[in-house]
Amino acid sequence: MPPYVFVFAAYLIGSLSFAVIVSRLFGMADPRSYGSGNPGATNVLRFGKKAAALLTVLGDALKGIVAVAAARMLGLQGEWLALVAVAVVVGHMWPVFFRFQGGKGVATAAGVLFALDWRIGLATLLVWMFVALVLRISSLAALLAAVAAPIACYLLLPGQPAIFGAVLVIAALLVQRHKKNLLNLIAGKEGRIGEKVAPPKA
Repeated sequence: MPPYVFVFAAYLIGSLSFAVIVSRLFGMADPRSYGSGNPGATNVLRFGKKAAALLTVLGDALKGIVAVAAARMLGLQGEWLALVAVAVVVGHMWPVFFRFQGGKGVATAAGVLFALDWRIGLATLLVWMFVALVLRISSLAALLAAVAAPIACYLLLPGQPAIFGAVLVIAALLVQRHKKNLLNLIAGKEGRIGEKVAPPKA
C-alpha cells in the first residue's frame, strides 16, 4: 500500500473531533457555540462537566498515539512517519467531518509526541502541567509546551531531521492556532482553567 494512503488515513483519524462527539453523547451544547468557541477539552470543561472534558482530552490524545504507532508498526519511517505525525494534527485542527472547524491540537500533539518518543512526550507534558498548575492558564501552558517540544526532540533524538522537522511544524501550528490567546495574554484578558460560562442549551 502506498505510504501516502497512511498519511491520508492519519488526517481522517485526526478529523474525529472528540469535543463535539463527546458533547453530543452527554447531551451538551456544541463546544463551538460557547466560551472560546474552540472544540477542545478546556472549552468543554467550561460547560461544567469534568467527565466530558476528560473523555475529550483522552480521545484527542489517543488519535495522535494511534496514527503514529500504527504507521510505525506498518513500517513507515523517516519522512513518511513525519508526515503522518503532522497529518493527524492537521486533521484535528481542520477536520473534514466537521466543516474544517477544529481545535487547537494540544492533546493530539501530545499523543503524537508520546508515540514518537515517550521522553519527548513526557518532557513536554511536564512543561504544560507546571504552567497549568501554577498559573492556571491553559493557552500559556500550551504555548510554552509547544516551544519546549522541538527543543526536547533536538536533544533526545539527534540525527533524525525528519522527526525534528515534524515536531517543529506541529509546534508552529500550535502557536499559530493560539494567536488569539497570545493577544489576550498580552492584554491580560485570557481566561483561566476551570472558569465556567453560561453555554446555550443543547
